[in-house]
Amino acid sequence: MKLLLKKTVALAAVSAVMLTSTFTHAAEKKDIVDTAVAAGSFKTLAAALGAADLVDALKGAGPFTVFAPTDAAFDKLPAGTVETLLKPENKDQLIAILTYHVVPGKVAAKDVVKLTGAKTLNGQRADIQTQDGKVKVDGASVEAVDIQCSNGIIHVIDTVILPSDKNIVVTASEAEKFKTLLAAAQAAGLAEVLASKGPFTVFAPTDDAFAKLPEGTVASLLKPENKEKLAEILKYHVVAGRVYSEDALAAGKAKTLQGKQVKISVSKGVAKVNNAKLLATDIDASNGVIHVIDSVLMPPDDKKLSATEACEKIKHTVARGSDLYNNGHYDETTMLYKKTMQAMLNSVDSMPKEIRVNMQHALSHSEKMNCASQQAWTLRNALDHAYMQMSAL
Repeated sequence: MKLLLKKTVALAAVSAVMLTSTFTHAAEKKDIVDTAVAAGSFKTLAAALGAADLVDALKGAGPFTVFAPTDAAFDKLPAGTVETLLKPENKDQLIAILTYHVVPGKVAAKDVVKLTGAKTLNGQRADIQTQDGKVKVDGASVEAVDIQCSNGIIHVIDTVILPSDKNIVVTASEAEKFKTLLAAAQAAGLAEVLASKGPFTVFAPTDDAFAKLPEGTVASLLKPENKEKLAEILKYHVVAGRVYSEDALAAGKAKTLQGKQVKISVSKGVAKVNNAKLLATDIDASNGVIHVIDSVLMPPDDKKLSATEACEKIKHTVARGSDLYNNGHYDETTMLYKKTMQAMLNSVDSMPKEIRVNMQHALSHSEKMNCASQQAWTLRNALDHAYMQMSAL
């Protein structure tokens, strides 16, 4: 039995070497398409490229990196799948699948193993995992690497990898934790937009995130007379284009469809959009990408408040917060105080520097606290200080 196992392993190793060797000799001066055709084990891939009118593109200057499925990989698809994809009416779907196997630029194996994902010509990102020296791309095992071509490089995979074919709305619906967001998008007339071609990047608050809003807020926003306000809030969660987490963090900010920017940062290992924590990132959809957040983002108010108006706002907030606090809703109280202070920092006209610094310090200090009750009191003290100072103006 051990001898048989050794022979099997040896044969597999020889097969891999022969496959790589065949490619190496064939690819010295040939482009990606001609290299694949000459190898003889990529007939289905070549036929698919022809049906999708992608041959000329992959014979272009590039460079490209292709994760190339063998004929055996295509054979693993359900019966009839390839024949269906090759039909003219399914050309767009075929293009989406094939371009998902192509990465712009020349990415050698030594660089692939350093990645957790690669952005494809499809727009979506393929996951890359390296474990025990073995590399997988979206679950497909890499069988041979670094086949050099005149316009790029080929890595051979044993399975056809498939991009998401579900749009943002469907993807969110199937997750079953964005019911409030989807209901809000429907009420605001934005569901059809988020199901359209896009692409879009959505910072998606969970149902729990909406539940953190003061009682009655969601019900009020869903009323027909508040449709415009609801749309503004939701558009503040959407960015044009497909922006993955590493690019968002590198940029540090992103302009939303609402018109205002959101801040994207990492503090003590926690990634945030404004003050909302990122719970999950880079969930692909056919028309964009979803990042999950734990709080609803509120767009900044352009209106500038006078000192008198600011005092009235504080009085209203403290009265509401006291009621929440006395009923044991410490998290909601903290969130209410935070939002009021953030809004005041953006909207109070000629706020004295001392008040501004004190508010910013309180917001920053409260973030380091683990006790919601203590957070609420820290923020309340800052609001009380601001009220006394501005009342004297």
